[in-house]
Amino acid sequence: MALARARRDSGMNYWPGFVDVLSSFILAIIFLLTVFVFVQFYLTQEVTGKDTALSRLTAQIAQLTELLSLEKTGKLNLEEQLSMLRSSLTAAEGERDRYKGLYDGGGDAQGKATELSGQIDAVRRLSARALAQVEVLNQQIAALRRQLSALEEALDASEKKDKESQSRIADLGQRLNVALAQRVQELSRYRSDFFGRLRAILGNRPDIRIVGDRFVFQSEVFFDTGRATLDKPEGLAELDGLATALLELEKKIPGEIPWVLRVDGHTDVRGINSPQFRNNWELSVARAISVVQYLIAKGVSPQRLVAAGFGEFQPIDTDKTEEAYSRNRRIELKLTER
Repeated sequence: MALARARRDSGMNYWPGFVDVLSSFILAIIFLLTVFVFVQFYLTQEVTGKDTALSRLTAQIAQLTELLSLEKTGKLNLEEQLSMLRSSLTAAEGERDRYKGLYDGGGDAQGKATELSGQIDAVRRLSARALAQVEVLNQQIAALRRQLSALEEALDASEKKDKESQSRIADLGQRLNVALAQRVQELSRYRSDFFGRLRAILGNRPDIRIVGDRFVFQSEVFFDTGRATLDKPEGLAELDGLATALLELEKKIPGEIPWVLRVDGHTDVRGINSPQFRNNWELSVARAISVVQYLIAKGVSPQRLVAAGFGEFQPIDTDKTEEAYSRNRRIELKLTER
Protein backbone atom coordinates (compact mmCIF):
# COMPACT_ATOMS: atom_id res chain seq x y z
CA MET A 1 0.00 0.00 0.00
CA ALA A 2 2.82 2.33 0.74
CA LEU A 3 4.40 1.28 -2.53
CA ALA A 4 1.28 2.23 -4.54
CA ARG A 5 1.07 5.61 -2.94
CA ALA A 6 4.70 6.23 -3.72
CA ARG A 7 4.08 5.44 -7.34
CA ARG A 8 1.17 7.89 -7.48
CA ASP A 9 3.23 10.59 -5.87
CA SER A 10 6.12 10.11 -8.28
CA GLY A 11 3.87 10.31 -11.57
CA MET A 12 4.08 13.50 -13.93
CA ASN A 13 1.09 15.80 -14.78
CA TYR A 14 1.20 16.81 -18.57
CA TRP A 15 -2.06 18.74 -18.87
CA PRO A 16 -0.87 22.24 -17.82
CA GLY A 17 1.92 22.13 -20.41
CA PHE A 18 -0.49 21.08 -23.10
CA VAL A 19 -2.81 23.93 -22.21
CA ASP A 20 0.08 26.40 -22.43
CA VAL A 21 1.16 25.15 -25.84
CA LEU A 22 -2.38 25.22 -27.13
CA SER A 23 -2.85 28.78 -25.88
CA SER A 24 0.37 29.91 -27.57
CA PHE A 25 -0.69 28.31 -30.83
CA ILE A 26 -4.11 30.01 -30.69
CA LEU A 27 -2.46 33.36 -29.97
CA ALA A 28 -0.17 32.89 -32.98
CA ILE A 29 -3.14 32.09 -35.20
CA ILE A 30 -5.00 35.15 -33.93
CA PHE A 31 -1.93 37.27 -34.64
CA LEU A 32 -1.67 35.96 -38.19
CA LEU A 33 -5.37 36.58 -38.77
CA THR A 34 -4.97 40.11 -37.46
CA VAL A 35 -2.04 40.73 -39.82
CA PHE A 36 -4.04 39.28 -42.70
CA VAL A 37 -7.01 41.53 -41.90
CA PHE A 38 -4.75 44.60 -41.79
CA VAL A 39 -3.15 43.65 -45.11
CA GLN A 40 -6.56 43.15 -46.67
CA PHE A 41 -7.71 46.51 -45.35
CA TYR A 42 -4.59 48.21 -46.74
CA LEU A 43 -4.98 46.57 -50.16
CA THR A 44 -8.65 47.53 -50.21
CA GLN A 45 -7.74 51.15 -49.51
CA GLU A 46 -5.12 51.10 -52.27
CA VAL A 47 -7.54 49.65 -54.82
CA THR A 48 -10.23 52.10 -53.77
CA GLY A 49 -7.77 54.98 -54.14
CA LYS A 50 -6.79 53.86 -57.62
CA ASP A 51 -10.45 53.55 -58.65
CA THR A 52 -11.08 57.02 -57.30
CA ALA A 53 -8.09 58.43 -59.20
CA LEU A 54 -9.22 56.66 -62.36
CA SER A 55 -12.71 58.05 -61.95
CA ARG A 56 -11.26 61.51 -61.42
CA LEU A 57 -9.11 61.22 -64.56
CA THR A 58 -12.12 59.97 -66.53
CA ALA A 59 -14.13 62.95 -65.35
CA GLN A 60 -11.29 65.32 -66.33
CA ILE A 61 -11.09 63.73 -69.77
CA ALA A 62 -14.83 64.13 -70.19
CA GLN A 63 -14.55 67.75 -69.08
CA LEU A 64 -11.70 68.41 -71.51
CA THR A 65 -13.68 66.74 -74.28
CA GLU A 66 -16.63 68.93 -73.51
CA LEU A 67 -14.41 72.03 -73.43
CA LEU A 68 -12.90 71.04 -76.77
CA SER A 69 -16.35 70.57 -78.24
CA LEU A 70 -17.41 73.95 -76.89
CA GLU A 71 -14.23 75.49 -78.29
CA LYS A 72 -14.91 74.01 -81.74
CA THR A 73 -18.53 75.13 -81.75
CA GLY A 74 -17.54 78.59 -80.47
CA LYS A 75 -15.31 79.46 -83.43
CA LEU A 76 -16.47 82.35 -85.56
CA ASN A 77 -15.04 83.79 -88.72
CA LEU A 78 -12.99 86.95 -88.68
CA GLU A 79 -15.70 89.31 -89.85
CA GLU A 80 -18.17 88.11 -87.21
CA GLN A 81 -15.57 88.49 -84.43
CA LEU A 82 -14.75 91.97 -85.63
CA SER A 83 -18.43 92.92 -85.61
CA MET A 84 -18.90 91.53 -82.11
CA LEU A 85 -15.77 93.31 -80.87
CA ARG A 86 -16.95 96.59 -82.31
CA SER A 87 -20.34 96.14 -80.65
CA SER A 88 -18.68 95.32 -77.33
CA LEU A 89 -16.41 98.33 -77.71
CA THR A 90 -19.35 100.62 -78.33
CA ALA A 91 -21.24 99.22 -75.35
CA ALA A 92 -18.20 99.41 -73.07
CA GLU A 93 -17.52 102.99 -74.09
CA GLY A 94 -21.14 103.84 -73.32
CA GLU A 95 -20.83 102.20 -69.87
CA ARG A 96 -17.57 103.98 -69.26
CA ASP A 97 -19.07 107.34 -70.12
CA ARG A 98 -22.05 106.60 -67.90
CA TYR A 99 -19.86 105.64 -64.94
CA LYS A 100 -17.62 108.63 -65.49
CA GLY A 101 -20.71 110.77 -65.02
CA LEU A 102 -21.27 109.00 -61.70
CA TYR A 103 -17.64 109.33 -60.67
CA ASP A 104 -18.38 111.93 -57.98
CA GLY A 105 -21.17 109.77 -56.56
CA GLY A 106 -18.97 107.05 -55.03
CA GLY A 107 -15.94 104.82 -55.16
CA ASP A 108 -17.85 101.84 -56.59
CA ALA A 109 -18.65 103.78 -59.75
CA GLN A 110 -15.00 104.77 -60.09
CA GLY A 111 -13.87 101.15 -59.77
CA LYS A 112 -16.45 100.05 -62.31
CA ALA A 113 -15.25 102.75 -64.70
CA THR A 114 -11.64 101.60 -64.28
CA GLU A 115 -12.64 97.99 -64.94
CA LEU A 116 -14.58 99.02 -68.01
CA SER A 117 -11.61 101.04 -69.26
CA GLY A 118 -9.45 97.92 -69.01
CA GLN A 119 -12.04 95.93 -70.89
CA ILE A 120 -12.25 98.63 -73.55
CA ASP A 121 -8.45 98.56 -73.98
CA ALA A 122 -8.52 94.77 -74.35
CA VAL A 123 -11.33 95.00 -76.87
CA ARG A 124 -9.45 97.68 -78.77
CA ARG A 125 -6.33 95.49 -78.96
CA LEU A 126 -8.39 92.59 -80.26
CA SER A 127 -10.11 94.89 -82.71
CA ALA A 128 -6.75 96.25 -83.88
CA ARG A 129 -5.46 92.71 -84.56
CA ALA A 130 -8.63 91.84 -86.41
CA LEU A 131 -8.40 95.05 -88.43
CA ALA A 132 -4.78 94.26 -89.25
CA GLN A 133 -5.78 90.82 -90.53
CA VAL A 134 -8.59 92.37 -92.56
CA GLU A 135 -6.13 94.89 -93.98
CA VAL A 136 -3.76 92.08 -95.04
CA LEU A 137 -6.65 90.30 -96.72
CA ASN A 138 -7.67 93.53 -98.45
CA GLN A 139 -4.11 94.00 -99.72
CA GLN A 140 -4.04 90.43 -101.05
CA ILE A 141 -7.40 90.92 -102.76
CA ALA A 142 -6.18 94.20 -104.27
CA ALA A 143 -3.03 92.46 -105.58
CA LEU A 144 -5.14 89.69 -107.11
CA ARG A 145 -7.41 92.26 -108.70
CA ARG A 146 -4.37 94.03 -110.20
CA GLN A 147 -3.09 90.74 -111.58
CA LEU A 148 -6.53 89.93 -112.99
CA SER A 149 -6.74 93.37 -114.57
CA ALA A 150 -3.28 92.93 -116.12
CA LEU A 151 -4.27 89.54 -117.49
CA GLU A 152 -7.49 90.95 -118.92
CA GLU A 153 -5.55 93.78 -120.58
CA ALA A 154 -3.05 91.28 -122.01
CA LEU A 155 -5.92 89.11 -123.25
CA ASP A 156 -7.64 92.10 -124.86
CA ALA A 157 -4.38 93.12 -126.51
CA SER A 158 -3.82 89.56 -127.71
CA GLU A 159 -7.36 89.33 -129.11
CA LYS A 160 -6.95 92.68 -130.83
CA LYS A 161 -3.62 91.61 -132.28
CA ASP A 162 -5.13 88.30 -133.35
CA LYS A 163 -7.97 90.10 -135.15
CA GLU A 164 -5.47 92.36 -136.88
CA SER A 165 -3.39 89.32 -137.84
CA GLN A 166 -6.46 87.51 -139.17
CA SER A 167 -7.36 90.58 -141.19
CA ARG A 168 -3.83 90.80 -142.57
CA ILE A 169 -3.80 87.08 -143.33
CA ALA A 170 -7.10 87.38 -145.17
CA ASP A 171 -5.78 90.36 -147.11
CA LEU A 172 -2.53 88.54 -147.91
CA GLY A 173 -4.52 85.46 -148.92
CA GLN A 174 -6.56 87.52 -151.33
CA ARG A 175 -3.42 89.12 -152.71
CA LEU A 176 -1.77 85.72 -153.01
CA ASN A 177 -4.77 84.30 -154.82
CA VAL A 178 -4.74 87.23 -157.20
CA ALA A 179 -1.00 86.83 -157.75
CA LEU A 180 -1.35 83.10 -158.30
CA ALA A 181 -4.18 83.66 -160.73
CA GLN A 182 -2.02 86.11 -162.62
CA ARG A 183 0.88 83.66 -162.61
CA VAL A 184 -1.39 80.89 -163.84
CA GLN A 185 -2.66 83.14 -166.59
CA GLU A 186 0.89 84.09 -167.53
CA LEU A 187 2.01 80.45 -167.51
CA SER A 188 -1.05 79.50 -169.57
CA ARG A 189 -0.11 82.14 -172.11
CA TYR A 190 3.48 80.94 -172.27
CA ARG A 191 2.24 77.33 -172.47
CA SER A 192 0.13 78.26 -175.46
CA ASP A 193 3.12 79.96 -177.11
CA PHE A 194 5.26 76.91 -176.34
CA PHE A 195 2.71 74.51 -177.78
CA GLY A 196 2.37 76.65 -180.87
CA ARG A 197 6.14 76.71 -181.28
CA LEU A 198 6.40 72.92 -180.83
CA ARG A 199 3.53 72.31 -183.22
CA ALA A 200 5.38 74.34 -185.84
CA ILE A 201 8.65 72.49 -185.20
CA LEU A 202 7.27 68.96 -185.02
CA GLY A 203 4.72 69.25 -187.79
CA ASN A 204 1.77 66.92 -188.20
CA ARG A 205 3.33 63.55 -187.43
CA PRO A 206 0.88 60.71 -186.55
CA ASP A 207 3.13 59.42 -183.77
CA ILE A 208 3.05 62.79 -181.97
CA ARG A 209 -0.25 63.95 -180.51
CA ILE A 210 -1.55 66.76 -178.30
CA VAL A 211 -3.75 65.46 -175.49
CA GLY A 212 -5.09 68.27 -173.34
CA ASP A 213 -2.09 70.21 -172.02
CA ARG A 214 0.46 67.52 -172.98
CA PHE A 215 2.52 66.53 -176.00
CA VAL A 216 2.47 62.75 -176.39
CA PHE A 217 5.28 60.95 -178.27
CA GLN A 218 5.13 57.25 -179.01
CA SER A 219 8.13 55.54 -177.43
CA GLU A 220 9.13 54.04 -180.78
CA VAL A 221 10.08 57.55 -181.94
CA PHE A 222 13.00 57.49 -179.47
CA PHE A 223 13.63 53.94 -178.22
CA ASP A 224 13.83 50.35 -179.38
CA THR A 225 11.74 47.73 -177.60
CA GLY A 226 12.87 47.14 -174.00
CA ARG A 227 15.61 49.79 -174.21
CA ALA A 228 16.12 53.28 -172.75
CA THR A 229 18.93 54.49 -175.05
CA LEU A 230 18.27 57.39 -177.43
CA ASP A 231 19.74 56.03 -180.67
CA LYS A 232 17.15 56.83 -183.33
CA PRO A 233 18.07 59.79 -185.55
CA GLU A 234 14.47 60.94 -186.13
CA GLY A 235 13.85 60.96 -182.40
CA LEU A 236 17.00 62.97 -181.72
CA ALA A 237 15.93 65.49 -184.34
CA GLU A 238 12.60 65.92 -182.54
CA LEU A 239 14.39 66.46 -179.24
CA ASP A 240 16.70 69.03 -180.83
CA GLY A 241 13.68 71.03 -181.89
CA LEU A 242 12.20 70.65 -178.40
CA ALA A 243 15.45 71.92 -176.83
CA THR A 244 15.42 74.96 -179.15
CA ALA A 245 11.85 75.79 -178.14
CA LEU A 246 12.70 75.41 -174.46
CA LEU A 247 15.73 77.69 -174.72
CA GLU A 248 13.60 80.37 -176.36
CA LEU A 249 10.92 79.87 -173.69
CA GLU A 250 13.45 80.31 -170.86
CA LYS A 251 14.30 83.74 -172.22
CA LYS A 252 10.67 84.83 -172.42
CA ILE A 253 9.23 83.57 -169.13
CA PRO A 254 10.13 85.83 -166.13
CA GLY A 255 12.43 84.18 -163.63
CA GLU A 256 9.95 84.48 -160.75
CA ILE A 257 7.45 82.14 -162.47
CA PRO A 258 8.25 78.61 -161.14
CA TRP A 259 7.71 76.60 -164.33
CA VAL A 260 9.15 73.22 -165.30
CA LEU A 261 8.85 70.79 -168.22
CA ARG A 262 7.84 67.40 -166.86
CA VAL A 263 8.91 64.36 -168.88
CA ASP A 264 6.75 61.30 -168.09
CA GLY A 265 7.65 57.77 -169.19
CA HIS A 266 4.88 55.15 -169.73
CA THR A 267 4.88 51.50 -170.86
CA ASP A 268 2.27 48.94 -171.80
CA VAL A 269 1.04 46.27 -169.43
CA ARG A 270 3.10 43.43 -170.83
CA GLY A 271 6.18 42.34 -168.93
CA ILE A 272 9.70 42.81 -170.26
CA ASN A 273 12.58 40.40 -170.62
CA SER A 274 15.65 42.52 -170.06
CA PRO A 275 18.75 42.01 -167.90
CA GLN A 276 18.96 45.80 -167.48
CA PHE A 277 15.48 46.46 -166.05
CA ARG A 278 13.53 44.35 -163.59
CA ASN A 279 10.10 45.73 -164.52
CA ASN A 280 8.25 48.27 -166.63
CA TRP A 281 8.48 50.90 -163.91
CA GLU A 282 12.27 50.97 -164.07
CA LEU A 283 12.12 51.09 -167.88
CA SER A 284 9.70 54.06 -167.88
CA VAL A 285 11.85 56.01 -165.39
CA ALA A 286 15.03 55.29 -167.35
CA ARG A 287 13.46 56.52 -170.62
CA ALA A 288 12.27 59.78 -168.96
CA ILE A 289 15.75 60.34 -167.52
CA SER A 290 17.37 59.75 -170.93
CA VAL A 291 15.17 62.46 -172.49
CA VAL A 292 15.94 64.90 -169.65
CA GLN A 293 19.69 64.27 -169.86
CA TYR A 294 19.66 64.84 -173.62
CA LEU A 295 17.87 68.18 -173.19
CA ILE A 296 20.36 69.21 -170.50
CA ALA A 297 23.18 68.37 -172.91
CA LYS A 298 21.55 70.74 -175.41
CA GLY A 299 21.70 73.63 -172.92
CA VAL A 300 18.31 73.44 -171.16
CA SER A 301 18.58 74.34 -167.44
CA PRO A 302 18.26 71.28 -165.16
CA GLN A 303 16.10 73.40 -162.78
CA ARG A 304 13.45 73.51 -165.51
CA LEU A 305 13.25 69.73 -166.08
CA VAL A 306 11.57 66.90 -164.16
CA ALA A 307 11.75 63.15 -164.96
CA ALA A 308 8.97 60.81 -163.82
CA GLY A 309 8.08 57.19 -164.56
CA PHE A 310 4.62 55.60 -164.32
CA GLY A 311 5.26 52.15 -165.75
CA GLU A 312 2.07 50.48 -166.99
CA PHE A 313 -0.15 52.04 -164.32
CA GLN A 314 -1.50 55.07 -166.28
CA PRO A 315 -2.79 53.60 -169.57
CA ILE A 316 -4.73 55.73 -172.04
CA ASP A 317 -6.19 52.66 -173.78
CA THR A 318 -7.24 49.62 -171.75
CA ASP A 319 -7.85 47.27 -174.69
CA LYS A 320 -5.69 44.14 -175.08
CA THR A 321 -4.66 44.85 -178.65
CA GLU A 322 -1.38 45.74 -180.33
CA GLU A 323 -2.75 49.16 -181.20
CA ALA A 324 -3.67 49.80 -177.54
CA TYR A 325 -0.26 48.58 -176.38
CA SER A 326 1.42 50.92 -178.86
CA ARG A 327 -0.64 53.91 -177.65
CA ASN A 328 0.26 53.21 -174.02
CA ARG A 329 4.01 53.08 -174.75
CA ARG A 330 4.69 56.80 -174.76
CA ILE A 331 6.68 59.83 -173.58
CA GLU A 332 4.58 62.80 -172.40
CA LEU A 333 5.77 66.41 -172.12
CA LYS A 334 3.87 68.82 -169.88
CA LEU A 335 4.69 72.45 -169.13
CA THR A 336 3.56 73.02 -165.56
CA GLU A 337 4.36 74.74 -162.26
CA ARG A 338 7.03 73.45 -159.95
